[in-house]
Amino acid sequence: MSTEHEDKDNAVPPAPSAPPVPPAADTPEPEPEPEAPNAPEPPRAAPEAAPAAHAAPEAATNAAGVPQPPSAMGPAATGPNAAGAVWPPAPPTLPAYAHSGVGGAGGGGGGHEWGASYHPPQPSGPGRGRGGLVAAVLAAALIAGGVGGGIGYWAAERTDSSTSTSTTVSASQTPADLKREPGSVADIVAKALPSVVTIDAQGGGGAGEAEGGTGTGFVYDKEGHILTNNHVVASAADGGRVSVTFSDGKKYDAEVVGRAQGYDVAVLKLKNGRGDLAPLPLGDSDKVAVGDDSIAIGAPFGLSNTVTTGIVSAKNRPVSSSDGTGTSKNSYMSALQTDASINPGNSGGPLLDSRGAVIGVNSAIQSTRGGIGGGPAGSIGLGFAIPINQAKNVAQQLIKTGKAVYPMIGASVSTQENARDGARIPERGVDNSDPILNGGPADKAGLEPGDLITKLGDRPIDSGPTLISEIWTYQPGDEVELTYERDGKERTVELVLESKDES
Repeated sequence: MSTEHEDKDNAVPPAPSAPPVPPAADTPEPEPEPEAPNAPEPPRAAPEAAPAAHAAPEAATNAAGVPQPPSAMGPAATGPNAAGAVWPPAPPTLPAYAHSGVGGAGGGGGGHEWGASYHPPQPSGPGRGRGGLVAAVLAAALIAGGVGGGIGYWAAERTDSSTSTSTTVSASQTPADLKREPGSVADIVAKALPSVVTIDAQGGGGAGEAEGGTGTGFVYDKEGHILTNNHVVASAADGGRVSVTFSDGKKYDAEVVGRAQGYDVAVLKLKNGRGDLAPLPLGDSDKVAVGDDSIAIGAPFGLSNTVTTGIVSAKNRPVSSSDGTGTSKNSYMSALQTDASINPGNSGGPLLDSRGAVIGVNSAIQSTRGGIGGGPAGSIGLGFAIPINQAKNVAQQLIKTGKAVYPMIGASVSTQENARDGARIPERGVDNSDPILNGGPADKAGLEPGDLITKLGDRPIDSGPTLISEIWTYQPGDEVELTYERDGKERTVELVLESKDES
């Protein structure tokens, strides 16, 4: 799965030096003094022109204007001022700070922060390990400063010019021992955060060659194993360095126990144990229903301990992803889809249900390509998580043997994502090899080159990646029913899946 950049140039008018200020409230005229008896009536003066709206005070900066939504700019929000113009004027399309020169929305930790678009921007050069996080913090500061400045100016102006009595109501003082309702998001997160870690992975290459990135993981067991994505730690797997930081700020070195590139699952272990480890409870992803609540915890753009919420918006979503560099093989999953906001740096973090149990491992998102300033693209509400049942099975294999095995049917299929009619067995396999393994499950079941596989069990198959994603939800030795078409006729066969190591 990949996405395309859409670069759009927006002409941005300059922000006003200060927001216009409404006219002051009319001041009641003083009571006329009683006239002296028999005093002649003074001549009536010509009526004076209505006082013009007072000018806005000089702003401290030139970024005080705050854009308003279109709904706030209807006729009801306008009125003539002294100059005959319409007040307030239409705001600029974007605030002045939208093109501040800071490197976009930022990317935490530099390097490849997976879990965003599948074709991240090309490296800009050596030494980019920390620039992304700095950019993220700076951009956030600029946005907060712009919005805060506008609101502060409005509040000060109201205080200075309004003579009306305040109608706000103060809440009662929050008690120091306030407790959230059991099962609330705040309650669930308070219990889960101590078991979620931010991962910093740095490659072992020489100067100018080392790559790195940040991601997320969570405590898998009391022995110190941390579950995360393979792509989070792949750069540090050969001679690199991995560290994890807990929500209390304590940092520990870790080592890679094993990783499975095809499943996009990896297991770390703390080098120095921690006595208070609390593994997150694991749920049952097979019992998840579309519409169930979901909570994502991670470090988007390096911002640790970030919590977002949503629902499970789809199940069994076939997803293939890679780093877009062409140097690694794709990962495949039959994913849980969520609209909880997931961004670069969330990869490897837990997706929780309404009980606080892990139902998935956040791994990838679909997004429009390219963020502000060419940075990583962010969430558009399409996030994908590896179902925890599959991730748990792979983690157990990695902890036990350091490697994972994959179920297979013993046949090559086309992996073109634009195919929508099924998974076709090609005439020739990889490197011009035979597309059907001699003596393998497909061979024993009588499949031939050119056959179009349309169903596995009760799951429709519309492409090669979909077939691979579904096969990998099974275990070697499982018997499955496979439906295919040959010469326009549909046929169904039974076959037993065999196993294959990572290669």
